[in-house]
Amino acid sequence: MTTPPDHPGDPLDPSRVSPCPILRDELMQRAAALKLHGLIAHWDALPEAEWPWVQRMIAWEEVERKRRGLERRLSAAHIGRFKPLADFDWSWPDQCDKAAVSGFMTLGFIKETANIILVGPNGVGKSMIAQNIAHHAVMQGHSALFVTAAQMLGDLTAQDGDNALRRRLKYYAHPDVLIIDEVGYLSYSNRHADLLFNIINRRYELKPTLVTTNRPFAEWSEVFPNAACVVSIVDRLVHHSEILVIEGESYRMREAKERATRKKKAVKPRRNTTKRSAPK
Repeated sequence: MTTPPDHPGDPLDPSRVSPCPILRDELMQRAAALKLHGLIAHWDALPEAEWPWVQRMIAWEEVERKRRGLERRLSAAHIGRFKPLADFDWSWPDQCDKAAVSGFMTLGFIKETANIILVGPNGVGKSMIAQNIAHHAVMQGHSALFVTAAQMLGDLTAQDGDNALRRRLKYYAHPDVLIIDEVGYLSYSNRHADLLFNIINRRYELKPTLVTTNRPFAEWSEVFPNAACVVSIVDRLVHHSEILVIEGESYRMREAKERATRKKKAVKPRRNTTKRSAPK
C-alpha cells in the first residue's frame, strides 16, 4: 500500500507549520505595503506558532482594504446610474463601432494616455458608453471622475481666490481617467475656455481625458465664442486620441415613444353606463 502524497492544505490554516524564509519575506513585504508598522517592528520576535495567524491577518487586511478602496473610488467617481453595455441595443444607432467600444473597455488607452472623443447627437449613447468605461476603470483599480462640462466649469469659476482655484484644478487633473460630458450643449465665456484649457493642458500626455460632445470640432468656436485658446484645446485633445462618431436618432426618444405606446394599449375603452330614459 502506497502512502498518499502530503496535501498542501489551506495556506491560511493555523495548524500549519511556520512558513519558510521566502514566505516570511513575502509576508513582510505585504505587511509593509499595508503599512503595518507595529507588526513589522516586532517581526523577529514573533513566535513560530503565531505565523499562521499573521498570514491570515494580512490576508484579511488586504481583502478589506481592497473592498474599502473600491467603495471610495466608486463614490469619488460620481458616475451615477447608467445602462450596462450588455443591455444596449447596438442595432439602434445608424453608426456606432461596437468593436471600438469593446477596445475602449480593455482600458489600453489609460496605459497609452490616449484621449477618447465621443461625437454624436443627443440620445445616441455617448454618456452611457463613457459611464461604462469609467465604471470598468474603477473596478480595475483606477481612479476616475465623471462630470459634465457645465458642472466642472461652473465649479472652477465659483472658486474664491487663487489658492482655492489651484486646489480645484488639481482635483480635476488628478484622476487616472477624467470624463467631461456634454461639451457643446451650452456656450461659455472666455474665462470658462481658459479654465478648460488649463485642465486639458495639465493632463496632456500624462493622463487620458474622455470627452462627449454633440458638436464637431469645427463648431467649438461657437461653444467658446471669441476664445483664443479653442484651437489649443482641440489640438491637445485630438493629439494621441481615438475619435468615435455615433450617428442615429435619440434612443431616449425611442424609449419614450415605446412607453407611451404600451400605456395606450393598456388603457381599455370605458363602456358607456348611462341609462337612456324611457320615452314619455
